[in-house]
Amino acid sequence: MATNKFFKSLLFALTIAINLFGFGIQDSSAYPVFAQQNYSNPRAANGKLACANCHLNQKAIEIEAPQAVLPNSVFEVEIKVPYDTSKQQIGANGKSADLNVGGILILPKGFKLAPKSKIPDAVKVKNKGVFIAPYSTEFDNILVVGPIAGKTHQELIFPVISPDPEKNSDIKYLTYPFYAGGNRGRGQVYPTGDKSNVNVFGATQTGQITEITTSNNGESNITIVNTAGVKKSQIIPAGLTLTVKQGEIVKTDQPLNVDPNAGGFGQEESEIVLQNPIRIVGYLAFCFCVLLTQVFLVLKKKQFEKVQAAELNF
Repeated sequence: MATNKFFKSLLFALTIAINLFGFGIQDSSAYPVFAQQNYSNPRAANGKLACANCHLNQKAIEIEAPQAVLPNSVFEVEIKVPYDTSKQQIGANGKSADLNVGGILILPKGFKLAPKSKIPDAVKVKNKGVFIAPYSTEFDNILVVGPIAGKTHQELIFPVISPDPEKNSDIKYLTYPFYAGGNRGRGQVYPTGDKSNVNVFGATQTGQITEITTSNNGESNITIVNTAGVKKSQIIPAGLTLTVKQGEIVKTDQPLNVDPNAGGFGQEESEIVLQNPIRIVGYLAFCFCVLLTQVFLVLKKKQFEKVQAAELNF
């Protein structure tokens, strides 16, 4: 247990270091380590991935992976996280910033992140500055990445090495499902359950807006008085655009600002076959035998036609 906690803390430190020094300082409230600390397994029994608990909007992603792989071979799983790069998000400081992206890949047991020595140079170039990490010491078949700059990383490439059933009796030559998720932008909920500033904030009561003030840090303080004279004030975080004005009548939960969320999370699943090399050899041998049989059949037919023609001439 202590080792696992140390590993998660190390991942957290490394993730922050990579993102700060590799891509410049980015405001983000959605590090994968938050999920790592709160969920021992990021995939719930109903198939929902933990990332969806913070990134509430749904956005599509795409998966590209080989249909079958050989044992102890390195291959790529690509998660595409498309979005309009002209859109910006509200940072934790209330200022506009480019969207970041992140991803999670849940592989079958035995499949792992490929060793650096076995990763092709082309993949190393594409993943320069990208830190991919196992979810935990217990689940090294689950990989996470992000947050990283979305403009240059809408395609997340995970180099994976397949297991060898000859070395591990628990691994079989079968078809395995795997799951992937990708998000763009900041989350709407913090791990504590509190809302982030990437949200629509509703009125706390029905009444008239009697006052709207702005603090030095850009926050808006809205005062609402109901018909009974009860006064309530609420804070709208900096950077959000208000949709109401002083003197307006609002109802409970009526939106007070424009929805600033430009991102969202999506998840998909697919299958991969761990192929037995002997099966491939057997299939090739079968195809060769069929081809050879067809050739002999054609030759025999030609021979029969010649004999038949000679008999007719005779």
